[in-house]
Amino acid sequence: MEYKDYYKVLGIDKKASQDDIKKAYRKLAVKYHPDKNQGNKQAEEKFKEINEAYDVLGDVAKRKKYDELGSQWQQYQNQGGADGGFDYSQWANTGKRPHGGQFRTDFFDGNEGEFSDFFETFFGGFGGGQRSKRGRTNPLKGQDLESHTELTLEEAFNGTERQLNLRGQKLRIKLKPGIGDGQVLRMRGKGDDGYNGGANGDLFIRIQVLPHPRFERRGNDLYFEQALDVYTAILGGKIAVNAIDKTVQMNIPEGTDSDKVFRLKGMGMPDYENPKQRGDAYVKVVITVPKNLTEEEKATIRKLAKK
Repeated sequence: MEYKDYYKVLGIDKKASQDDIKKAYRKLAVKYHPDKNQGNKQAEEKFKEINEAYDVLGDVAKRKKYDELGSQWQQYQNQGGADGGFDYSQWANTGKRPHGGQFRTDFFDGNEGEFSDFFETFFGGFGGGQRSKRGRTNPLKGQDLESHTELTLEEAFNGTERQLNLRGQKLRIKLKPGIGDGQVLRMRGKGDDGYNGGANGDLFIRIQVLPHPRFERRGNDLYFEQALDVYTAILGGKIAVNAIDKTVQMNIPEGTDSDKVFRLKGMGMPDYENPKQRGDAYVKVVITVPKNLTEEEKATIRKLAKK
């Protein structure tokens, strides 16, 4: 009898979680479903195989039994199956159904030959319940889809709309102010169609906010540089600063050094959950040296330098 590597059938590691097993199964079930592969015998056999694998690995008790069997399979084979000293009875189907067991009926039709000899030998009587009739399958949710869209920082600040063309379908989405780079939006029911009355899959849209030439975003705060002439740096005064949405006057104290950072409260990005709240803006002033000075101006500076 051939040993069935159900982990390999589903393309997963032996340490996979039950959730990982379910995801792998659903992905393959959609791919090889009879509705998508009518008349394809290879797809039909693959479909049966992945359902058999999931029937075992998707059930915690069966999976435990299968894992224990796998570690002793060579011993069982070497001793000729049920013959010899190996206790075959602890593995083989005895026809008894443990109390409370429930057989999975996602896709199997329960007719002769639907399960491998391996399955029937070790799991055929494991659990109660009844298999579905030929041609009938339980509802299956459609496959989830992924897409992405790019925004400028200004669009992320103000909020915007996008139209996505997905498999010939036009979808218009509204993006709230404050949306962030890498954020994923979920549109329920906009994925692939479900099967046999199952729900449609979902659409997941990943947001990419493009780099800005002036502003750097950190959370809801914005960081940028502002040129400061040397005279205002020395004497103090006010300068016009272009924030992301408006120009403001910022006070410069007398004797300000280059690279000093000033905070503009509430001049950053809107909060995605509460757009009325905003982060702060942090302005680093960079002192600029005047060019094309007159001889008189140079002489004045030389005098100041000697003091």
